[in-house]
Amino acid sequence: MTDPDADHYVYVLWCADDTLYTGYTTDPARRVREHNDGEGAKYTRGRTPVELVHLETFETKSAAMSREYAIKQLSRGEKEQLVDGPVPDLA
Repeated sequence: MTDPDADHYVYVLWCADDTLYTGYTTDPARRVREHNDGEGAKYTRGRTPVELVHLETFETKSAAMSREYAIKQLSRGEKEQLVDGPVPDLA
C-alpha cells in the first residue's frame, strides 16, 4: 500500500509492551529508526523495540493527518483488524 511518489505517511507500530502507536511522517524508515533509538515520540520511549505493522500513503499532509486522527479513534480491536496483513518493506 505504499506509493513511491507519495510524500506523506501514516504508520502503526507494534510496541514491545504489546500496545499500538499511530503516527505521521514523511520518511517511514527514518521514523521507525528514531522510535527504536529512543528519539521518537515520548510514548514509544521505553516501549522498544517497535515494529512497523501498517503503512498508508497520502499526497497531502492534510489527508494524512486526517487519517492519523481517524485511526487513533479506533478501538484496539479495530486497530488490530487494520494491521492484520503484510508488513510493509521499507528497504
